[in-house]
Amino acid sequence: MQGFSESQEERFSFLAEWYDPNAALLRRYQLLFYPKDGSVEMFDVKNQRTFLRRTKYDELCQEDLFVGNRVIVFSRQLELIGYGDQYTAGKMGSKKERTLAIIKPDALIKMGDIIQMIYDAGLMIIKAKMSKVSWKEAMDFYAEHQSKSFFNNLMQFMTSGPVVAMEIMGDEAVAAWRRLLGPTDSSVARNEAPNSVRAKFGTDGTKNAGHGSDSLASAARELEFFFPSTTGRGPSNTARFTDCTCCVIKPHAIAEALTGKILNAIGEAGFEISALQMFTMDRANAEEFFEVYKGVVAEYTSMVAELCSGPCMALEIRGTEAPRTFREFCGPADPEIARHLRPDTLRAIFGKSKVQNAVHCTDLPEDGILEVQYFFKILDG
Repeated sequence: MQGFSESQEERFSFLAEWYDPNAALLRRYQLLFYPKDGSVEMFDVKNQRTFLRRTKYDELCQEDLFVGNRVIVFSRQLELIGYGDQYTAGKMGSKKERTLAIIKPDALIKMGDIIQMIYDAGLMIIKAKMSKVSWKEAMDFYAEHQSKSFFNNLMQFMTSGPVVAMEIMGDEAVAAWRRLLGPTDSSVARNEAPNSVRAKFGTDGTKNAGHGSDSLASAARELEFFFPSTTGRGPSNTARFTDCTCCVIKPHAIAEALTGKILNAIGEAGFEISALQMFTMDRANAEEFFEVYKGVVAEYTSMVAELCSGPCMALEIRGTEAPRTFREFCGPADPEIARHLRPDTLRAIFGKSKVQNAVHCTDLPEDGILEVQYFFKILDG
C-alpha cells in the first residue's frame, strides 16, 4: 500500500452520518482528518460540495477515529460508519474489535474496580447496562452448554441477581478482555494470573466474576443478545423507581476514564446502585432532561452541550432519603467551591468546572423518581 510523498500530506478519510433534527434526516459526509496539525475537513456526499473547509480542531484525537465510534465535530455528533479509502482502512481498521463483557452477580459489588481495570488496559466501554436475566434468557444465552453437567448451577447463578453487560472496544478486544479475565477457574487464575479479574474477585469455576466472548463470531451474537441492533429488546434494566434519586456520570468523566472510580466512591459512601445504563443523548433529549434549569442557570446551554458530547452513564441510586443525602455527597455544583467547602464530595474530587463537574444529581427531592424514569422508562423504552 503506497504511503504519502513529501507533497502529499497524510490524511485519514471516513464516511460519517449526522442526524439533522431540524430536517429529521440522516445526512452523510466524508470526514477528513489531517494528523499533522489535527485539522478536519468535511464534504457533503449527496450535494457533492465542501461542508466544512479545512479547520484546526483540537477536540478530536486520532485514537477516536474508528468505524462504529461517535465523534463530536463542532457540536455535531457524527457516527463513523465506514472508511473512506483503502489507506485509512489499512492504517486504522485492522485491530479494532468489539466484544461482550459481563460482570456476573457475585462480582457486582466490585463493578467499579472491574470497570477501572478495563480502562487501565486501554479498552473502551461503548455500552453498558445492568440487567436481571430471566431463566429463559439465560438458557438462550448459554444454549451451547445445555448438555453439560454444570448447566443447572450456571442457570441458577446467572439468574440469582443483576449482571452488568458491556460492549468493549479496542485493539484485539476479544483476546485482551479474556486475558484480563484470566482462566475460567478462579483458583487456577489465582495461581496463573494473580492480577486478573477472576483471581481477585472470583470464587470457583462457575462463580468466576465475569464472562467474555471467546471469538469474534460469539461476540457478535452475544452483543446482539444484550444490545439488539434491530427490533426486539435485550434483558430489561433493574430500575425500581422507589426511594431513589438519579445520578448521571457526565461524558467528560467517562472520556477521562473516571467511571470506575466514581462508582467505587458511591458504593463506599453506602449508597446502592440499583440500575445502571450508558446512553448517548441527542440534543433534544438533553434539553428535555435539563428543562428545569432553562432560564434559571446561566450554564444551561453548556450543560446541554456537555451531556450530548459523548456517552453518559445514568444510575438509579437508593438509600435513606436518597435525593437529599446523595445531593450532599455530590457537593456544590462548582468544583472549585466544592474543593474549599466540601473536599470529600464527588465534584470536589472528580470535577473540573461548573459544567464539567463529573456528575449530575437530582436537585429537587420530588424529581428523583421522574429523572430515573426519564432514563430507565422513556429512553430505555
